[in-house]
Amino acid sequence: MFLLAYYFDLALRSCRRSKALTALVVLLMGCGVATCMITFAVFRVTAADPIPWKSNQLFVPQIDNFGPVHDWQGEPPILLSYTDAEAFLHARQARRQTLIYGSKWTVLPDDARRQPFSQEGDAVGRDFFAMFDAPFRYGGGWSASDDDQRAAVVVISSALNQKLFGGANSVDREINLDTHTYRIVGVLDDWNPSPRFFDVSSTFHPFSHPRQLYLPFSRAIDLQKATSGSFYCSADAPNPDLPNWDSVLHSECAWIDAWVDLPTRADVENYREYLHNYAAEQQRLGRFTWPPNVRLPNVRQWLGLHDNHVVPKASALSMIVSVSFLLICLVNVVGLMLARFMRRAPEIGVRRALGASRGAIYGQFLTEAAAIGLAGGVLGLLLTTLGMAGIGSVFEPEVARLARLDASLLLLTVLVAVAATLIAALYPTWRAAQVQPAWQLKSNG
Repeated sequence: MFLLAYYFDLALRSCRRSKALTALVVLLMGCGVATCMITFAVFRVTAADPIPWKSNQLFVPQIDNFGPVHDWQGEPPILLSYTDAEAFLHARQARRQTLIYGSKWTVLPDDARRQPFSQEGDAVGRDFFAMFDAPFRYGGGWSASDDDQRAAVVVISSALNQKLFGGANSVDREINLDTHTYRIVGVLDDWNPSPRFFDVSSTFHPFSHPRQLYLPFSRAIDLQKATSGSFYCSADAPNPDLPNWDSVLHSECAWIDAWVDLPTRADVENYREYLHNYAAEQQRLGRFTWPPNVRLPNVRQWLGLHDNHVVPKASALSMIVSVSFLLICLVNVVGLMLARFMRRAPEIGVRRALGASRGAIYGQFLTEAAAIGLAGGVLGLLLTTLGMAGIGSVFEPEVARLARLDASLLLLTVLVAVAATLIAALYPTWRAAQVQPAWQLKSNG
């Protein structure tokens, strides 16, 4: 401890002797680290696993109902047609399963003085809430019989509950949607997975505000409720003639998300075999004229699919640019450190002549580098704080609002600054430790 304090005292004296050089190194490290931390704050919220405790058991069944005419490099569509979605649902090959598609609903308040307003909602199966661990403030999800009977039931968000009922327990109360009356069976607690992975294909932005309504999938289909999300067809019929709802349901167009809960590896293999057999059966029936092409990605694999575009390009690109900028700063710091240390060759020669080992030289100069890195980290903290305040002018508002300047980011800023400076100082320190005391004493008379 005494030796470390001695090295630190030497570092402070050296910094006072070379104020301009020290300030330049601190500025380079502060700017480089701050740039990285600001972009990292955005990147970590866009690339993080939204449900890490369960992401290895939630899967998306995919099947190629378009054939080789599409241009997705052999990958099946990321959504399902109604025909395949219903077949997977009724096969019940998974412990839990749900179908999902987004839609817009008009809420008509009981108070005639209040204007109707539009809300985004998801049509889902009853297993949805248990599969994705959705927390409830009041009540719960609907029953299997509600799904089968296309019941007029709904789960609403806590924000909508606050808006309509002042935050009170609204279970068993009624809400008017599109002029139809629905019974509220549950009110969700604050819940907004980022990204909203379970319906990234049914919404225009996976980091936008959460859905406010969840209704039975069967009910939405019965009401002929059109999707507000993606709706695409095969490359040979990009704009098919779909005159009515029955034509939509029997078309090969894809617009429905499907998820299955497969807790064990055996469950995964069995379901994958089921998908292959189903596709082979469709081929035998003449619906498909191509070999089975199916996929079963889990959450992490699903978010990584290029068609989903979950991680914004601006976020990924800015992360690459900021890391490159930090590397450029490090290269410059290496040169400055080398000049700084080699200017002290006479001092090093005298210390070596008086008995200091190469290890002592390493200790002295690395301690000095750590001290400078710490100062760079403090500057980085200030610049990161300023940068986070203006992050909304660079990134999309939906993404920028999720970025947080928390304790972990502050600590990481300092650690990266110190570690980067130490790495940059390794070669200059090694060169300094190679100084020959006899040559230095001779050259200095």
